Amino acid sequence: MASITLKNVVKTYRTGKTTNKVIHGVDADIADGEFVVIVGPSGCGKSTLLRMVAGLEEISEGEISIGPRVVNNLEPAERDIAMVFQNYALYPHMSVFDNMAYGLKIAKVPMDEIKTRVDKAAKILEIGSFLTRKPRELSGGQRQRVAMGRAIVRQPQVFLFDEPLSNLDAKLRAQTRLEIQKLHRELGITSLFVTHDQVEAMTLAQRMLVMNAGVMEQFDTPEVVYNRPATTFVASFIGSPPMNLLNKAPNAAHGGPADAILGIRPEHLTLGAEGWPVQVETVELLGAERLVHARLADELLTIRTDESMPAPAVSSTVHVRPHPGRLHWFNASNGRRLDIT
Repeated sequence: MASITLKNVVKTYRTGKTTNKVIHGVDADIADGEFVVIVGPSGCGKSTLLRMVAGLEEISEGEISIGPRVVNNLEPAERDIAMVFQNYALYPHMSVFDNMAYGLKIAKVPMDEIKTRVDKAAKILEIGSFLTRKPRELSGGQRQRVAMGRAIVRQPQVFLFDEPLSNLDAKLRAQTRLEIQKLHRELGITSLFVTHDQVEAMTLAQRMLVMNAGVMEQFDTPEVVYNRPATTFVASFIGSPPMNLLNKAPNAAHGGPADAILGIRPEHLTLGAEGWPVQVETVELLGAERLVHARLADELLTIRTDESMPAPAVSSTVHVRPHPGRLHWFNASNGRRLDIT
């Protein structure tokens, strides 16, 4: 196992005289054995950053280290990493055993050692009964476990996951997330996991690196990212539904400057007889909870309530109160968090 260090990592593409910078100087220290999720919307540069760690993309500027070694100029095979991709990349004509063992055979690992490693990985992933099957005989979730098993048998210093759950349905995604958590607990191998799904990021990460347009917006634990977002982008991207961001704070919102953006999570607003007057536009019934979408002056506001609260009528005027100490303030010009107590 090994730590990963990113120092001012930059990626630029040049087309003729045009230079397009897609990664803008990322700095991050990932501890030995840590599970870090890189999360952000499509096109934010998260997969590019992962591919630079893997050696599949050249580094334009900066430095990447895996353990004590700077790996900028090392080939992927020399970096002691193993990747799991969105597409399973299994050989269709080979059995599950042979797919998992292929890299070890190429490396001329003795056959008894190969069998030991494959059997151990298959036991961890609960695919021991599938070892003689071909990939076409497996479900999507089973194929993904085979792909993870192929990575495990390599016994790498670092696991790199590039949106490995994107091809699975919602139920399988949730199940496979649990399997990945269990896998990390058992093996303790340093892992970088890329996803655009903030639920995956929140549930898997020990720390999460939030990317936006090639810029690292925040790098911290899921709890800190959710409860103290560093920017309006993080506030609006992490959380479902996202944080309410009001360009004009209501008069009753004390504590922030008049020109700041006010942020408040939907679950930190309470319907009642007093507070900010809002007009209800729609109500979503979501089983154990309800989302009330309302208008506060000329801005939209989402309020999360539980099923015990009666749903307000559409077009009615109701009042909402923010929970004490749950207001967030952001600089209106650059979107950065203002630490106001």
